[in-house]
Amino acid sequence: MGLIDRFFGRGKSLHPLADRLLAETAAKSSWGEVVLKDLPSGAEYLDMSREGQLEVARSLVGHAYSLRATQYGGKDWRSYQTLTRVMGPVLNRKLPFEDRDLVELLTWMSESSHPYGIPFHIGVKALENFSAASEPSSALIEAAKRLRDGLVSGDADARAYAARLGETIREKPTLPMVAGDLWVDRAIEDLNYLEAEACGHWTELLTLCQTATGGSPSKKWLDATGKILEKIPEEEVIVFFSRWFPLAQKPSPENRVREQYGHRYSLDRWMMVEVNQDILKGLVWACRLVGHPDIPRLIPPLCVSAFKKVPGIGPRAVRLGNACINTLGAMEGTGPLAQMALIKVKVRNRTTQNQIQKALEAAAARAGVTPEELEEMSVPDYGLTEVGVLEMPMGEFTARLEVGAGNSTELIWVKPDGKTQKSIPASVKESHAESLAELNAAAKDIQKMLPAIRERIDGLFLQQRAWSLDEWKARYHDHALVGHLARRLIWRFESDASIKNVIWYDGRFVDCHGDAVEPPEGERAPITVAIWHPLDSDTDEVLDWRNWLEAHQVQQPFKQAHREIYTLTAAEEGTRTYSNRYAAHVLKQHQFNALCLARGWRNRLRLMVDDEYPPASRDLPGWGFRAEYWIEGIGSQWGTDVNESGTYFYLATDQVRFYPIDADQVTAHAGGGGYGGRWSQQGGEPLPLSEIPALVFSEIMRDVDFFVGVASVANDPNWSDGGPGATHRDYWQAYSFGDLNASASTRKEVLERLLPRLKIRDVARIEGKFLLVKGKLRSYKIHLGSGNILMEPNDQYLCIVPNAAQRRGSDKVFLPFEGDNVMSIILSKAFLLAEDDKIRDPTILSQIGRK
Repeated sequence: MGLIDRFFGRGKSLHPLADRLLAETAAKSSWGEVVLKDLPSGAEYLDMSREGQLEVARSLVGHAYSLRATQYGGKDWRSYQTLTRVMGPVLNRKLPFEDRDLVELLTWMSESSHPYGIPFHIGVKALENFSAASEPSSALIEAAKRLRDGLVSGDADARAYAARLGETIREKPTLPMVAGDLWVDRAIEDLNYLEAEACGHWTELLTLCQTATGGSPSKKWLDATGKILEKIPEEEVIVFFSRWFPLAQKPSPENRVREQYGHRYSLDRWMMVEVNQDILKGLVWACRLVGHPDIPRLIPPLCVSAFKKVPGIGPRAVRLGNACINTLGAMEGTGPLAQMALIKVKVRNRTTQNQIQKALEAAAARAGVTPEELEEMSVPDYGLTEVGVLEMPMGEFTARLEVGAGNSTELIWVKPDGKTQKSIPASVKESHAESLAELNAAAKDIQKMLPAIRERIDGLFLQQRAWSLDEWKARYHDHALVGHLARRLIWRFESDASIKNVIWYDGRFVDCHGDAVEPPEGERAPITVAIWHPLDSDTDEVLDWRNWLEAHQVQQPFKQAHREIYTLTAAEEGTRTYSNRYAAHVLKQHQFNALCLARGWRNRLRLMVDDEYPPASRDLPGWGFRAEYWIEGIGSQWGTDVNESGTYFYLATDQVRFYPIDADQVTAHAGGGGYGGRWSQQGGEPLPLSEIPALVFSEIMRDVDFFVGVASVANDPNWSDGGPGATHRDYWQAYSFGDLNASASTRKEVLERLLPRLKIRDVARIEGKFLLVKGKLRSYKIHLGSGNILMEPNDQYLCIVPNAAQRRGSDKVFLPFEGDNVMSIILSKAFLLAEDDKIRDPTILSQIGRK
């Protein structure tokens, strides 16, 4: 007769001492550890014989079994909560359990729908003690297996208990993953094909990996992992990781229903079972022990996927993402650090950016250089045989991979006679499959790396970096990949004797007039090289550079010669310490936040809560300043003005200010009210704008102009009605067709020179702030700032949301710089409307037809 039968099958009441234990525990408190000696009934229990204690324990377990399916919030649940608090210290007495007692103890633990508070460690320890002296019955082994199955997909402690249960009942080790995640299903399939011994090594590794629960692996963990990896061929590790990691970036085909401790719950298809995530995290940790060069490139996509946000949940696997950064930062060599640069571009949340920076700083300290130098030195060349080109013989063909504009690469095949083709030759597919795969992998890596390099170089203007000529050539000009960007930029060569601004063209350095310039080597003072900024030259030289770029069809990777310059206005001289130039705009908050992170600004998403927020800010440590852009959430209606998590959809903008970098931070209440009001800390004293160096002021204002130009609701054609409640109709109208800002003015200047060379030159002209296009059906005015359209003669608004197909018209138009999406949109709309009689889109036609 087991304890369930003894106490409930026969209708026996709870043991009197057990009843008093529960009553005294409930009366004392509803939480915290129960100390038996502090309770009168507990002291009495401690004085009992082991047999007497066993009877009390049996009574409590039987009572727990009867309450195992209680619901949260009810009277029975409160009783159950008290009961589980008492059972831990009562059972932790090395009681003389019989086989059948343990069957029912483990059965209660495995069948409870509320596992929290259950002393699993006591059940596991009791089974271990019993098995050391006696052989467990088949019923006890089955009970242990059921409990093990419930614990194996739990947290780290639960999985440790599951492993101990398996060892105690001498169960053959099995793969510790839970099927359902794509990568796990593939891993199980792969490992089942191995011989028993090889599969055993992987089972040992994966079992160890499930203990990867800390922030970083300990030396003991790494040593144990290294010993296991010595038993597994490296090529097998590479093959399996190359299969599993990409699958871990994908969602399951559908949501899954998980069962744990008898409780069923739904798991979003993007989320991983916890034990699977920890095992994958352990495999990432293990990557630092695998010296193959292909390993680091597997990690960035996995990291980006780990930080992917699941609606209503958040990032899908933060611990995994952190492990990826930790592992890359700990690996030797420059290759892993280059991969970290990819993550830096792709994952924009502040916490991750800080973690990447710490990893870079630690690696730089080990190498004895600055983090900036380390990033420059860590860029791989991906096997390029010359700047922007990779040539690889494959049989009678030579593969030629050329790095093109933007992030593009092009692969062509050169025949022995010099003729080329774009399709992959059949002989290459048959005889050089491995080399072809390497070439395709290099192309993909290059496409991912180029944005990271471009962004880093674009950030050099405020870093005040300078290099010796040899350093600059090695890291920029002659680097096989970086040189593809650096050779289309203007650089400043400076010595005591001269300053020369040059660009590389046709195998030589030239100035803005196209005259050859030899680097002034051999002079007494060494040469330093820095990136050129338009503020370094007078207006005439800047215009000469612009004309030279356009005349020679040199497209810069970002705006340099055409870079906007922002100088103090009379209004800013009057306000003295702040600028209202970009105040009173309405921005999409999430888009603004992403842009801030991309440009190195600090920002927090505003929530509709009783809290205070600092403004968006950017630290400029090289200058000793901090720039701030004051913003506040808009609205007061839950469900209309905020999303389900309480985050404001839109922001209102205010002043731009500068402070000493260590000045106290001013804040504003989440609900508005302004900075410096009754909700705010006082903060430090702002700096006069006239004291801010021209370069710093211009670059910060350019950032803010960029934020407004991209994130403003006025750029969204769907907001022409003013948004929810039409509350912002006047703002949308004023911004969409208002005066041109600095970037729009630059766009106008470029279009004025570009237009005579376009096929629409006879039906298009620039007038004021518009590009005017005369179509076959109507005439149109495209605003050069927003890209929005008015139709003549009555300025009726025309809503066109351009898709990829509609932008193809501008692809073949030369632009002297990359990255101006609005310019591309304006040109695509102009080409479309110039032939409005060929438009087939019913939405556009219905608007054009209205007079």
